[in-house]
Amino acid sequence: MQECKTVTKALADQFRRARKKDKGRILAEFVEATGYNRSYATWLLRNHGRRVEVKPGVVIEGSASKRPGQRRERRYGADVVKALITVWKLLDCINGKRLAAALPDVVANLVAHKELKATRAVQRKLMAISPATIDRLLQGERKRYVLKSRARTKPGTLLKHQIPIRTFSDWDNTRPGFIEMDLVGHDGGVASGEYCQTLDMTDVATGWSEQYAVLSKAQSHVFAALVEVRRRLPVPLLGLHSDNGGEFINDQLQRYCVEQDLTFTRGRPYRKNDTCHVEEKNWSVVRRNVGYARFDTEAAHAVLNALYRDLRDYVNFFLPCMKLKEKVRVGARVTRRYDKAKTPYQRVLDSAQVRATVKRQLRVRRAQLNLAELKRRIEQLQRRLDQLAARPTAHQLKTLTEKAAKTPAPHHPWRRSALARSA
Repeated sequence: MQECKTVTKALADQFRRARKKDKGRILAEFVEATGYNRSYATWLLRNHGRRVEVKPGVVIEGSASKRPGQRRERRYGADVVKALITVWKLLDCINGKRLAAALPDVVANLVAHKELKATRAVQRKLMAISPATIDRLLQGERKRYVLKSRARTKPGTLLKHQIPIRTFSDWDNTRPGFIEMDLVGHDGGVASGEYCQTLDMTDVATGWSEQYAVLSKAQSHVFAALVEVRRRLPVPLLGLHSDNGGEFINDQLQRYCVEQDLTFTRGRPYRKNDTCHVEEKNWSVVRRNVGYARFDTEAAHAVLNALYRDLRDYVNFFLPCMKLKEKVRVGARVTRRYDKAKTPYQRVLDSAQVRATVKRQLRVRRAQLNLAELKRRIEQLQRRLDQLAARPTAHQLKTLTEKAAKTPAPHHPWRRSALARSA
């Protein structure tokens, strides 16, 4: 292509200055050298490099390789973007691939409950929009926060060697019922005393997640919460996988697993990837919706569990997630391939191991849910939690300030951090 441009530039001026019989010879040589059609070659030699004086002192030089810009009519107007932003905010600002998978069901749900006022034309465009276009249209609205937490897990030594280790690469089963679990502390940056903890449990095969708040990380509280969450799971519990914290690695839970014929495994110390499925939910469900403030009262404990009851429906029925299918490393480049985005609810329905009665109950529950109303209740409970968050004392605030001065500042501000609340 570059050689053709060079030949055109060299012969165009010569062609325009030549006599008629010489033009035929130049044109024949040019067609043979470039392979262009004769009519196109004539037009190219006649116009490329031609200089036109549009007014005294202003000369324009033509270029046949340039084409006038063609403005394509916008397919998605302001009404589509407005509706898309509404749905995107209701779904907790998820990315384009997950949002594209959720749009058909979510738009139908919002229209049925009269929460989204959009014409049929706008609805059809929302159904047809691609993930890349979604990300482009939402670029001005999107905001990202990078939050950092502190680990409060203390290793449990009791029965540690009797519980086998399972690493992140050992999760190759597609059968629902194998659960990863972890505790998320709500200490507000002050680790002293007792404060609420969230038991986070995630099914590896379907991505179904359950959260339950406890008043402390005492093993009796954690065990009672585990039994309650098991009752709410839509799939039969087959196995548990945890980190090495003493709230999990204890005789009570070990005996329970033996009596109930449950597989009990643990990850390697200081390797969070061994519980990667639940670690992801620690951020996307717990921290993103609850934050980093301190909750240490009965009232806060009650509101947390009320919030998790609504989040259970919101996350499992409406928010699609993508599962990693394979990871290929070629030199320094790592390529990750994911499956099609689906909600945990859809993955449970697709599983052949789940009973038909359970699937029927889930369909009935899904039909009763109003996404917009659910989101409003969640935001109301979040505001209530903000009011119940414990403020640090003067001594604790001084300690936090000294610690912050010694620690490099994060790239983004913490959401609901105890230090920011009291400033």
